[in-house]
Amino acid sequence: MEPEHQQPRRLTRRTLLLGGTAALATAGYAAQDPLERWWRRANHRERPRTDGALDHPGAEWVGASSANWRWADRPADYTVDRIVVHVVEGSYGDALRVFRDPLHEAAAHYVVRKDGHIAQTVRELDVAFHSGNRKFNERSVGIEHEGYVDRPGDFTDAMYAASARLAADICARHSIPVDRTHIVAHSEVPGTDHTDPGPHWDWDRYLRLVRAAAG
Repeated sequence: MEPEHQQPRRLTRRTLLLGGTAALATAGYAAQDPLERWWRRANHRERPRTDGALDHPGAEWVGASSANWRWADRPADYTVDRIVVHVVEGSYGDALRVFRDPLHEAAAHYVVRKDGHIAQTVRELDVAFHSGNRKFNERSVGIEHEGYVDRPGDFTDAMYAASARLAADICARHSIPVDRTHIVAHSEVPGTDHTDPGPHWDWDRYLRLVRAAAG
């Protein structure tokens, strides 16, 4: 994941994840969001919401810093038609820690642990800064997975199964086709220099599990 308002930087993924820095554009988003919410409320266009409500049953809510995502009312304002698969290049705890850090400027909607436990950190209504591409962020839901791209053993059976159920749930909510056009790697996002989820992520297995979970 990387800040949506910055150009890709030639850093390792781990450096980016654990050492994000602040940028001036964050203040611009912070100023715009209250005005947008006021306009929507005044025109009765904001759906009722409960902050911290879960979109995926069984997930744990661990809210990201508001500096790492942007308020929205998806899919009313942006059509959601992609899922982006990430790998943390670190632990589940590392991901949650930096998502709560307002200086990091990035977060995904979900983090999946090796044992299959899932944390939701940003509502699907909102735009998480996870792909490094603003337009892609607006149209996608980001799923982070604990582990490292060069360690195939990090991608456990429990992780695949839990992530597939999550992806199937997201696809059902947003009418996203279950295929490699709409469920993509972070490395495939336009403009990124990231490599995750890497060569050891088993796409055939993953899509088979997502389709099975979708019924």
